[in-house]
Amino acid sequence: MSLLREGQLIRGTYEVERPLGEGAFAEVYRVKHRFLGRQAMKVFKMVGMTMEETEQMLGEAILLSRIGHPNIVRVFDANVTETSRGTCGFFTMEYVAGGSLEQFWRSHGAQFVPVETAVEILRQVCRGLALAHAEVPPIIHRDIKPQNILVGYDQNGLQARISDFGLAKRVNPLTLLASARGTRSFKAPEALRDFQTDSAAGDVWALGCTLYLLLTDRLPYAGLGDTEAAADPGRFERPLIPPSRLNAKADAGLDQILFRALSLKPEERHPSARELLADLERWQPAGAGAPGARAKGSGLDESKSALGMHTPGDQRQAETMARQAVSLARERGRFADAADQMEEAFNKWPDLRERYANQVRLWRRGVAM
Repeated sequence: MSLLREGQLIRGTYEVERPLGEGAFAEVYRVKHRFLGRQAMKVFKMVGMTMEETEQMLGEAILLSRIGHPNIVRVFDANVTETSRGTCGFFTMEYVAGGSLEQFWRSHGAQFVPVETAVEILRQVCRGLALAHAEVPPIIHRDIKPQNILVGYDQNGLQARISDFGLAKRVNPLTLLASARGTRSFKAPEALRDFQTDSAAGDVWALGCTLYLLLTDRLPYAGLGDTEAAADPGRFERPLIPPSRLNAKADAGLDQILFRALSLKPEERHPSARELLADLERWQPAGAGAPGARAKGSGLDESKSALGMHTPGDQRQAETMARQAVSLARERGRFADAADQMEEAFNKWPDLRERYANQVRLWRRGVAM
């Protein structure tokens, strides 16, 4: 049973609109603030949390929100509320209609994410994470993965934001690694051996895994779709396949960046997100930003299954949602709703991005064509 129900009013301020997803230790809902509009609400599954415990769990996220960075999700509020299971803590954050990077990646179906787009997303994530790593002492995310990166459009274009800062260290690491889909696949080798060795270099490893996935549709050091292999230390004995061997649009420069980010020895990796960002900023694309073709002999017969089962996109539903979004934009004061609807359509059929991405940027500015 879900913790909250649609239409439920939380503390007289938030109306629950619909569920957005569920993780190992929380459920996420789209809510409407009485005065401030649409937000996302994450409700912890742990029953009996006090206000003080909720604030403690969110300490680093709240700190980073106060510092402020466009590539880190802002946290607005934290409190407790009654749920179907009892009293649970929650927090609200900015709502990103495009959803997670996992959804963005899956939406490209049999095609790779364009190389330039993948690199730009990782640059943005590195910019946000570099701010956290520069704190004294450094703030370590500990659970960087596509599910914890949100991707949507603002007035300037595609915008990536990191979410869930500080939450990974507040839960039992054994539970987190066992039940959070994909988490083990993004943990550095040293962190799998010792849960106390999380570091900025460990976050860099996770960033490298994320970029590798975007470029190749598979995880480094693991077979396609082989999430169970993530628990096997022997997988690191196999050589890392260069991305350029799997994606014809990747090049030797990206190979070298990823070989360093995914070095098995933490001291040989980029020491923090800032140094990885510097490498990504220096990289220049060789050609146009079209989706990459699968390299000959890659042996990849399926796509987008590296993180579990993949549901194919629904073009008909996406086209219907796109038409509804265009209609919404014609109504007074509905540009934001139209943009949200269109971004959700993008994740069902990626061809719509090319047709409507510029329109969404204009809607985010409050401008109609």
